[in-house]
Amino acid sequence: MPQPPTRPGNGHLQDWALSPLPLIEDGARRARAAGTDLFRLRLGIPSVVGFSPAWNKRLLSDLDTFRSAGGFSAVVPYLAGGVILTDAPMHRRRRQTINPGFGKQHLETLRGRTQAALSSIPDGEFDALAWADGAVLRLLNAAYFGGSFDPQLLHSFLAPLRQPFPVPALPRPLLFLRVDAELRRLATQRLTAGGDDLLAVLAPIPGGLEEARVSLAAAHDTTTHALAYALWHLARHPQWQAPEHHPAILKETLRLYPPGWMGSRRLKCELNWNGVTLPRGTLALYAPYLSARDPGLWDAPDQFLPERWTRKPPAWAYLPFGGGERLCLGMHLAQMLILDVLAELPPLQAVGGDDTPVPGITLGPRGPLVIRRTGKSA
Repeated sequence: MPQPPTRPGNGHLQDWALSPLPLIEDGARRARAAGTDLFRLRLGIPSVVGFSPAWNKRLLSDLDTFRSAGGFSAVVPYLAGGVILTDAPMHRRRRQTINPGFGKQHLETLRGRTQAALSSIPDGEFDALAWADGAVLRLLNAAYFGGSFDPQLLHSFLAPLRQPFPVPALPRPLLFLRVDAELRRLATQRLTAGGDDLLAVLAPIPGGLEEARVSLAAAHDTTTHALAYALWHLARHPQWQAPEHHPAILKETLRLYPPGWMGSRRLKCELNWNGVTLPRGTLALYAPYLSARDPGLWDAPDQFLPERWTRKPPAWAYLPFGGGERLCLGMHLAQMLILDVLAELPPLQAVGGDDTPVPGITLGPRGPLVIRRTGKSA
């Protein structure tokens, strides 16, 4: 099986930790040259990365063979729980229980509250990444808790996720205890007095507070980074600054910079993939970042071209929210929040910055992304 060059003594671990994007891009090039869609990484356990639509579809659809327990999420306390780590056959039932809170109908109920929490664009120059961080924190507080969660505690809880590894994987028992106590306090209010925010929907469900905490952690940086990149691209391409263009702007942003740049599963049983036998327990990875930049699937894949979205994307090649039964729970919420922010923007102009994608728990810009407003709000 093709693989990138290894380093003596640690295989690919050093490159995986310090420069994973060049590592997987090199692996994909070698796999394509060998006529395959799979390459090996030496990470201490048997590991493979696939990037073709066929691989993506199989991995995301065959929930009996590809298991979430044992993937990367299990080693990050923020994500190690709830529906994220629930496998078949219980996964579908769990999703059906919590889906209503994140469905389009309920999100419309939340929309007035989240729109009231929209942050104004500052005068003068500002960093779109830092601004998006604070704006999304307010929006999620409004959606989940009606704005009633202690903002400082919420910021402290989510801040480690923005740091490089191993910071997000370190245990923080005291911080989690404080967050869980605040969740219980607010949930008791919802259970006694009612409410229509996301916590009010999740609180009566067994394990619902864990679902609230895990999905909140999964939502913040993904939404922040997508919003920051969208602001940056609109500032660089002001001809696209109109509400009718914003869905294409968001799709193209998520194609180039999918926050969930890499996903992982573990093989429950041996799998034969195009003549290659993968043993039980193999760490099976899929890479939305690679699939969305595959020159065999996309024209000018590294260019920002919102006009490409007048056509449907290649099936199973555009996966910013995953796919299949495990499609991201917060997909509709994130899209609603970002598009509502974009609809209220004044004209923007890019000043300068570093939009190099930096992978961590999510994929985000190195930053800063300095922009300025050039007119009044819409």
